Amino acid sequence: MLKYESKEYWASLIKMSLSRFFILHVLHKHALHGYEITKQVADITCGCCAPTEGSLYPVLREFVDNELVQFDVQMVAGRERKVYTITRKGERAYVVASQAWGEVAGYILQAVNTDKV
Repeated sequence: MLKYESKEYWASLIKMSLSRFFILHVLHKHALHGYEITKQVADITCGCCAPTEGSLYPVLREFVDNELVQFDVQMVAGRERKVYTITRKGERAYVVASQAWGEVAGYILQAVNTDKV
């Protein structure tokens, strides 16, 4: 199968998982509405893991359903806007995710550097 030899295939799998982490990361710093979440994730990952609108809102819905994130509806310029805030449960999940990604990143770098020798 050629998809396994495609950089795009592997990058999309990695980015899908990492975008979840970075969504929690930016909400860990402060409450944000959807567009700002996408913008901040794009900024800190140089566009690498920026979720699209089509991928952001299902993740936020999952996070809300699992009580990692909550939202308040605010009126801005006559429009409703959901502002998302990480919960205590979400903060605990963020800490665990940070540790797990940090560990995995170390193994990946070690494997890649070993291949270069």
